[in-house]
Amino acid sequence: MAKLDDLLRELSACRICRDAPLYGRALPHEPRPVIQAAATARLCVASQAPGTRVHLSGRPFTDASGKRLRAWLGLDEESFYDARRVAIVPMGHCFPGQDAKGADLPPRRECAPRWREQIFAELPALELVLLIGQYAQAWHLGAAAKDGLTATVGRWREILEGQRRPALLPLPHPSWRNNGWLKANPWFEAELVPQLRRKVRRLVGFETRAPTPPDISAARI
Repeated sequence: MAKLDDLLRELSACRICRDAPLYGRALPHEPRPVIQAAATARLCVASQAPGTRVHLSGRPFTDASGKRLRAWLGLDEESFYDARRVAIVPMGHCFPGQDAKGADLPPRRECAPRWREQIFAELPALELVLLIGQYAQAWHLGAAAKDGLTATVGRWREILEGQRRPALLPLPHPSWRNNGWLKANPWFEAELVPQLRRKVRRLVGFETRAPTPPDISAARI
């Protein structure tokens, strides 16, 4: 536990993408690394990167995307933000900024190689890692994610029941930007989400009441 605490303190002070960027321009604002982790967590949300609201709050998924994700998981806020049970480890720990059209940029490429293996090495109790979006899927699944997000999520049973430990489960990002994807793929909420809730309920360790799914119109993490 002490080693994880030391690692999280080191991560909280990280300024690589601001002071010594390895890929492209420096981060255009002060870093504010976001993570939630404890050595006892059995469930991990492997997410993408903080958005503007999460950058301001310093807490993962404090936006409409988080409301939808918690509805998928069947967790209320108290359970979701209990680091003893749920780890949240994004591919990029800091808000990466936006492009000229106002869309969030991809996770900074410096982040995952520097921190990811170290963090997961200090989470020995993990039984299930939820791969939120294409960046987490590409990192954790490698060539198995080469055909894109829809194909990867469509193979969720095969991936979940594979030999990897902790088990992996690919999910789309809960952003409003994926409303069209959800409408075009109704099997996700009809088949995958109920199975996801059952597994989350077992791992988190107590019954919770799922919040009402939001009508998402903005934001992402």
